[in-house]
Amino acid sequence: MNVNRRRFAVLACVLVAVNVFFWLAQSGFALPGLGGLIGGPIIRADIAWLSPTGVQETQIDRGVVVSVTTGSITLREADGTQTIQLASSVNVARLRRGMRVLVSGPAGQSADSVQVEGLRS
Repeated sequence: MNVNRRRFAVLACVLVAVNVFFWLAQSGFALPGLGGLIGGPIIRADIAWLSPTGVQETQIDRGVVVSVTTGSITLREADGTQTIQLASSVNVARLRRGMRVLVSGPAGQSADSVQVEGLRS
């Protein structure tokens, strides 16, 4: 009987550990959920990374589209409204007011990527 209790306790501990791992993997280890790991949803980020040509800097903004033109996009972010210049290569035809987007590009330059995350929530 003592062996069965011990097996049950080990099995319960393993199941709890697996559940905790998947809970953390879902909310903390993946990039979109990284904000939960550092204190809340990410609004804006400035990332420096090492490439073969040297240190590169990328700026990322996340928010809801307020307005969009050929050369810029205005986002409502959690801390206010931000207008971001867009590179001429960015196709803005599919962007609509109310879409939640992630805008990125080289820091200090026009953004070269707009990724639609969905409609505002």
